[in-house]
Amino acid sequence: MSQDAKFFQRGKIQEFRQELQAAETKDKKFTKRKTILKKIVANITMGNDMSPLFVDVVQCLGTPLLEIKKMVYLFLINYGRSKAESIHMVIPNFLQDCNDRNPLIRALAIRTMSYIPIPSVLDHLTEQLRHHLKDRDPYVRKTAAICVAKLYTADPRKAERGGFVELLRDLLVDSNATVVANAVAALSEIADRPDGVVFKLNLPVANKLIAALGESSEWGQIYILDALLRYVPETHADAELIGERISVQLQHANSAVVLTTIKILLYLMNYMDNKKLVDFICKKMGPPLVTLLSSGPEVQYVALRNILLIIQRRPAVLKNDVKVFFCKYNDPIYVKLAKLEIMYRLASEENVKEVLAELEEYASEVDIDFVRKAVRSIGRITIKVEEAADACIQSLLGLIETKVSYVVQEAIIVIKDIFRRYPGKYEGIIPKLCENLDVLDEPEAKASMIWVIGQFANRIDNADELMDDLTYNFLEEPTEVQFALVTAAVKLFIYKSSSDPVKALVHKVLKWTTEEIDNPDLRDRGFMYWRLLAINPTVASEIVLSEKPAITTDADRMDRGALDQLLLHTGTLGSIYHKNPETFIRGAAGKALVDSPALNSLSRQLLVPIQRETPVSGPIIVAGPGPIEPGSSSGPSSLPIGISKPAPPLPPDLGLEGGLLEREGSAGEEEDDEDEDAGFAKSKLVPVRQMTTTDPYANLNAAFGEYAVDVPQPRAAGQDAGLLF
Repeated sequence: MSQDAKFFQRGKIQEFRQELQAAETKDKKFTKRKTILKKIVANITMGNDMSPLFVDVVQCLGTPLLEIKKMVYLFLINYGRSKAESIHMVIPNFLQDCNDRNPLIRALAIRTMSYIPIPSVLDHLTEQLRHHLKDRDPYVRKTAAICVAKLYTADPRKAERGGFVELLRDLLVDSNATVVANAVAALSEIADRPDGVVFKLNLPVANKLIAALGESSEWGQIYILDALLRYVPETHADAELIGERISVQLQHANSAVVLTTIKILLYLMNYMDNKKLVDFICKKMGPPLVTLLSSGPEVQYVALRNILLIIQRRPAVLKNDVKVFFCKYNDPIYVKLAKLEIMYRLASEENVKEVLAELEEYASEVDIDFVRKAVRSIGRITIKVEEAADACIQSLLGLIETKVSYVVQEAIIVIKDIFRRYPGKYEGIIPKLCENLDVLDEPEAKASMIWVIGQFANRIDNADELMDDLTYNFLEEPTEVQFALVTAAVKLFIYKSSSDPVKALVHKVLKWTTEEIDNPDLRDRGFMYWRLLAINPTVASEIVLSEKPAITTDADRMDRGALDQLLLHTGTLGSIYHKNPETFIRGAAGKALVDSPALNSLSRQLLVPIQRETPVSGPIIVAGPGPIEPGSSSGPSSLPIGISKPAPPLPPDLGLEGGLLEREGSAGEEEDDEDEDAGFAKSKLVPVRQMTTTDPYANLNAAFGEYAVDVPQPRAAGQDAGLLF
């Protein structure tokens, strides 16, 4: 690289042109041309426009030197599309290089042509690509496989009519592992397009792909493993066989391969019924995940976010490894917070003492956000593990004794929830909490303390005095605190209805709420309480002081169906955001478990349907305001709204056999032919899902009286024909 650094200097177009012209006569060994082309490529890398040299550079393509050809083709990749009017000069050279004896040149030519999506180039590309997909050299075949995906991106119909998708399918059983991996990558890219084919695997082909794993590169292994998500086991034995075969990849050194393998194993477990094998696989998944935590902080964070999903679905994977997630002093804050969440998830009766001692240490750290999360984790563990409640309460009281403002406030917030979880058990600590009223300056902490005072006003002797102090600045308090004060004042009145100061307090608070508060929710609550107390205080008591359901940790758990769906994105950006990719990436393909006889019953009940969107065939034009011009049709397009252009027909001999690929949007009967030698499944033609207009209120059962469904009616004569609905 140090020798080539001298080429990275801004040059002038005219100078390069003159040097290239001069080199044509006095450069028998092509040394000068090579040097000039290096300068041009260096300028392209620096962002300088070298397109005016198109004709001069293209003339170097006839040079037999491979290094020069590479640089010229790199130039064409950058400027071929913008120089469509001059590309015809290069096509003879393309065709000549496509038939060269050197496989590197053949692959280079076909690769460059696929980067120039111009009709004249694509026409010649389709002719050559068919031969290169069956080339005797695997390097050419694997390059051609990727070119099919590029051709499909440029012109899907041309790729389908030419039968290139079927040729790609045949490469899945190629003898070379790199060719297989590239074919899988190309098919996956095509299948992920909204207008792409449906890519499915059957057991024989899945086994052949697994056999190619050992000889593939790391990228190839990831593509092949990811493609196994497209295989739906029909029997428990099939899922168990595939799972046992790929579990070897858990020992791989590459973290991406490990996470992809874990993703496939978690997917296959939904189709297994052998509990011993499932437990064995779970135990094997633990050590590789722990190993990922010895990597850099970025990889650690990715691993931790994935682990958080995995242990919610399969807690047995890391149930005995909670110590691995104890925070180190030099961990970044995002890693520490992720570890805290996992520690809470793994906390159980067996390890709660160790976890609690660790969290107490964190509560004395310097980072305020980390300390807050640690204190809140202690409270969550108190609610989750009943056997540890006493120890956790003592720990929280010790933290309150520190008199550190943010620690005390977080402790009070979680203690409020503990009172809800264990009613009648820990009310003796209320005096300790009341001693720290002056420390509270955050809305959530203050609202929690007000709730405690109102809920237990019958046990606090000076509750009316405390409430009087807290309501002094009622109108300036945040909305959250105002809500708590209104409810607490009503509870205090119900407990001590005979006290004149309490009557005056509740009257004052309700008057402020109904007359001087702008928030409509708060104002409505004030009116509701006032009318309840005025009409029937006994009923008000039953409503306001009704027995509340105990707090549980069920709310912390993700929905099982959504969790199964998210685990299909393990190792991707979706597993870090804990969101399905289609929610934040435009055009991303959704994934979900597919029903089969082997799918376990609970997963079947929670299946999430995935519908592929049919892309609009052309731009949707909406007519603007104003009269319709004479001579134009009443609609903006020659096609009626809701009707798309028909897809071009496929040749009768292509696309209807070889069951790995199913084209959406075509019609016809299933073919009975099956290529048993290659192990391909039978082809199915998937009908397009018609989007029907449904009435959003149809299931309300006349909840709003005589509601009639709006049915489109034909327009009467004389109505304005220019209206657009």
